[in-house]
Amino acid sequence: MACFFFFFFSILRHPFYSFLFFPPPPPHTFFFSVSICPLIGEHLRICPQGYTCCTSNMEDTLATLSRTEVERVLKDAGRSLQTSLAGQSKILDGYFRELLNRSAVNLQETFTSSWGPLYIQNSKLFSELYTELTSYYRGANINLEEVLNDFWTRLLEKLFYQANKQYFIEDYLECVSKQIDTLRPFGDAPRLMKMTVTRTLVAVRSFVQGLVISGDVVRKVSQVPLSQECMRAIMKMTYCPHCRGMPSARPCVNYCSNVMKGCLANQADLNTEWRHLAETMMQAADRLDGPSGVDSVILSLPSRISEAMYTMMENIASINSKVRAHTGTHKNVYMLMNVLLTTLPQVSDVTVRLRDMQPYWVSLPNLLCSDRVATGTGSEDKCWNGINRARYLPEVMGDGLASQINNPEVEIDITKPDMTIRQQIMQLKIMTHRLKNALNGQDVEFQDTMCASQPYMLSVFQISAQQDKSTQLSTPTLAFKLHHELTVCCQGRTVHLAAQEVTDAVI
Repeated sequence: MACFFFFFFSILRHPFYSFLFFPPPPPHTFFFSVSICPLIGEHLRICPQGYTCCTSNMEDTLATLSRTEVERVLKDAGRSLQTSLAGQSKILDGYFRELLNRSAVNLQETFTSSWGPLYIQNSKLFSELYTELTSYYRGANINLEEVLNDFWTRLLEKLFYQANKQYFIEDYLECVSKQIDTLRPFGDAPRLMKMTVTRTLVAVRSFVQGLVISGDVVRKVSQVPLSQECMRAIMKMTYCPHCRGMPSARPCVNYCSNVMKGCLANQADLNTEWRHLAETMMQAADRLDGPSGVDSVILSLPSRISEAMYTMMENIASINSKVRAHTGTHKNVYMLMNVLLTTLPQVSDVTVRLRDMQPYWVSLPNLLCSDRVATGTGSEDKCWNGINRARYLPEVMGDGLASQINNPEVEIDITKPDMTIRQQIMQLKIMTHRLKNALNGQDVEFQDTMCASQPYMLSVFQISAQQDKSTQLSTPTLAFKLHHELTVCCQGRTVHLAAQEVTDAVI
């Protein structure tokens, strides 16, 4: 009983704000020592079974406490990253929407003065274009090329009718519309605009979606509970020194590294695909930023359309130089709008955060152990090594599940990866593949779920397993595991992932 009161009093006088931080006790604090911890530790299941101050119940309580402390630290770290990603996503989303809105307002103002009744009578055509572009960016299932082709065709019809309404023939107008690619009444503007707008909006939408997916991955992985083996290892490293009467002893650096690398082995396996996605997003950021980036493309839409209309009218009626002067007017307004927008957040601001977050998953062990383990001259020989105050001899394990096969501190079955984390690895891989397609100008479709058709994914994974010479499991077993994973992931929802997309991403 006396041992219990000594222990309890010490805990009250020394609250632990971090599971690895042990502040030096004040001089008047009671210390545990073998002389006041006379229990023989045969009853202990985690700590060394020498003389101890801890009963079985105390050991269980401290084990639960150590687990709670570590999970809190991990969730706080994940929440910080998640908040940062969500903030960046919100800022960029508002920025891109503002670009589209200001471009639409710019067009309305300049076209009203430059084109007068011709624009006013057909303003719905232009407003519908911006509505479609905004809807596409927000995730609507819209074929962007069809939208732009339809816009130019309808614009041709409107302009041709205005220029020739005195002898308008409907069948002739329909013939002209069908020959728009051959006649090229707007010059090269439709082709260039379709290429730049499609590439830009596809990349912008995918870029923002990448930030959303990254934050969602962090949220879900942060909720993965620690294993019982990990809990035991953390307890042994954190509170067993107290049970041994050495409350000031801090863990050895390499000892802490092995414990945390074992506990976070599954999380470290996210590293490869996490880095791939971050690198691809930085490529997208470079594409979207700069003089030929998203600002230039979106804000130049009014001037590009107006110039194309002048080309059309010149081809029909050789508009005189006075009318051409209007081009300079609306270009100046466009430049003014561009200057006003330079104060808005830039895409390049996100690049720094993306670069910083690349090593996140493999840096967690070092983050948790840094400055909270034994330091200073001679600390390597006086630190807690899991048994006593002495040098820690085992080598430090590598990162990831496969590297933990000989981890001396955390018992872990490397053939049984965490399925929640495997799902998130799949999400990262698919998102990276979609973003690469977007950078190549290929349209990508986003739905509420990123799960694919289960029967198709099953066959794809079987092919992938056959190609993987190093797999230790049979193809049917791997296929069954994936089928279970998709069932959990999709939860009965409709799936929309394209077959070729899944094949490329998984294999």
